[in-house]
Amino acid sequence: MSDLGNKEIMSRNLKRQMLLHNKTRQDLCNDLGFKYTTVSDWINGKVYPRIDKIEMLARYFGVSKSDLVERNGEVQPSHNARRVIPIYGRIAAGKPLEMVDDIIGEVDISYYKMDGEFFALKIKGRSMEPRLEDGDIIVVRQQPMVENGEIAAVSVGMDDATCKKVYSYPTGIRLVPINPEYEPIILTNEDMEKTPVRILGKVVEVRHLF
Repeated sequence: MSDLGNKEIMSRNLKRQMLLHNKTRQDLCNDLGFKYTTVSDWINGKVYPRIDKIEMLARYFGVSKSDLVERNGEVQPSHNARRVIPIYGRIAAGKPLEMVDDIIGEVDISYYKMDGEFFALKIKGRSMEPRLEDGDIIVVRQQPMVENGEIAAVSVGMDDATCKKVYSYPTGIRLVPINPEYEPIILTNEDMEKTPVRILGKVVEVRHLF
């Protein structure tokens, strides 16, 4: 049975070539003009590339098309393999992360030991000072729930994603800033029927930029 069209095999081979050539998703976007979300879909096995894109990838890596679309020997990741995630400038409410194209860079998290999917987000505003400052980059582990008092990236209504301490109650939710100059966002269950709230993930690291 032909492997042509098998998204899982294509994904595995693409990741293998990227590892062998020390290329990141952003490298493919910059060098070949692909959208970051498109490359991510290929790598995650969600979408199978068109034949012209496969040919571009094959030329880029200096391999045959069969090296990308057919079953090949596996390669073990090296200890120096890079693991990078996108930095979003903004995340519109209700929009899946796979559909966000406001990517302003990437962060290397190769040293992370924890499992899961991650993304990074640039902080805007002063509501979380002094712990998180305007322009800081936060690393977020994707998860739909957090413990009370943990800092999370949260999508509220039609606004961009915000970063706040989260407190959930049987009657609703409270999103609390650190900076006392800012008021908390308090929404009841009834409020959230009109103004949906979605926890995007838990903040696990902040990188201050100088």
